[in-house]
Amino acid sequence: MPRPEIRGDDVTWTDPTCPVARTLDLVGDRWSLLIVRDAMDGARAFTDFQQRTGIARNILTDRLRRLTERGILDRQTAPSGKRQVYALTPAGRDLFTVVVALRQWGERHAFASDETHSVLLDDQGHPLAELRPTNSSGAAVDPATTSVRRER
Repeated sequence: MPRPEIRGDDVTWTDPTCPVARTLDLVGDRWSLLIVRDAMDGARAFTDFQQRTGIARNILTDRLRRLTERGILDRQTAPSGKRQVYALTPAGRDLFTVVVALRQWGERHAFASDETHSVLLDDQGHPLAELRPTNSSGAAVDPATTSVRRER
């Protein structure tokens, strides 16, 4: 399967050989990830994003521009022809696992046990199973059982 095109021509890479650092350089600020989250939840228009996040107009304009330039969002003219709407590109949709992982981490660590929070449900109305990385055999892995090497 071909890789989605991400454009990072305007990015100064924090750590050029690290995929985590590059991802954060592309979409790692708070507002960008919240915009991606809201696009996954159906936001399309500037006003949708602004109402859902409460983000200032100038910051929202900047983040939408960056996410579009970097290939995370696609900007199109609405069928009415009166405004611009945004949709996730394949690369943007590929951030779903990242957003789910952040959500689940937050459910475990950012709320008291009795504190109310939103829940992500599958198409049958059930909460998603906890994401856990596995090795090539399907066994659970963690920092103690993995290592990093540079590949070309």
